[in-house]
Parts: sequence; structure tokens; C-alpha cells
Amino acid sequence: MEYTGSSYEGDFHNGRMEGKGTYNFPTGTRYDGEMKDGTFHGKGTLFFPNGSKYEGEWENGIANKGKYTFADGLEYDDDEWLYCDGYDRRFYTEICNGLKPAGRSQLTNRVPPREIPEGCYDCGDGFYNPKTRVVVDYNHKFLRNADDDEHDWIVKTCRKGWDEIVGYQPKMDA
Repeated sequence: MEYTGSSYEGDFHNGRMEGKGTYNFPTGTRYDGEMKDGTFHGKGTLFFPNGSKYEGEWENGIANKGKYTFADGLEYDDDEWLYCDGYDRRFYTEICNGLKPAGRSQLTNRVPPREIPEGCYDCGDGFYNPKTRVVVDYNHKFLRNADDDEHDWIVKTCRKGWDEIVGYQPKMDA
């Protein structure tokens, strides 16, 4: 674990993680639950740095079933997912608390929305700089380099950190 930056506190059997314990990843993600032969096995919960969590049952390190809960309390349901579908594009906080008055748009599920650095995009797990094609987390630590598909998706889809004039622009006489 010293090579990966991970740590573990809990039960051991024959020198391997086995029983109940807490496994900490270097990314800040934490697993609390049952282990067997050094892998997640049985009931456990993954807690993510953004406040979300995955409660599940694992078998030999593979999650067989479980439930993902977003940081704001929204639970993902694969069968009856009614949030942000083709008919209802409201944020979860708007569903819970109602829509804002006209002229006071809610740009993200986070209130107030996160400040995006100039020239960058908020891609959901951090900020993307299209000039360097690097994604950093919200603490500005490196996450990954974006490939062409991710770059195109971010530029087309994500909120940007600058204002842009849109709509009707009259022609100016020279």
C-alpha cells in the first residue's frame, strides 16, 4: 500500500485484509465494509470526496448490487430514473425546492454555482482547460488529459467560465 498511497485499518487474516475494515484510496475515496482475501467482499460503502456514496454488496472485489446516492441526497434508480430525463430537465434542488423566479436562472444543481476559471469549463468532476486539454479537480489537482471525444463533449455540453454574446446581433455599418 505504501506504493499506491492507500491505507487500511481493520481486520487481517493470514496477512491479508479480511473481516471488517476501512480502506482509504489516495484520491480521498474511502471504503467501509467487509473484506475477504484482500478484496471488497460482502456489504460495504464507498464514500467519494464530493459527498456522494455507493452502498453495495461485493463479491471478490466486484459490486453485484447497490445504490448510488449523490451528494445532495438524490438516489440513482436504474429502473425508475425520473431525474433530468427528456421531459423534465429541472435540477434535483429545483424538484425539491421549486423553480426560481423568472430572470433568476439556476445554472447548476449547486447553489450558488461554482466559480469557473476564465477560459475553462466545469465538466462535472473538475475544470477543463481546452488549450492544455487537462482536467483538474475542484482543488486544481491533475485528474487526466482529455481525449478528442471528451474534449468535443465538454466544449459542446458543459458550462463555461466566460460570458459570450448570443442571440440577435445587428450588423454595424462601417
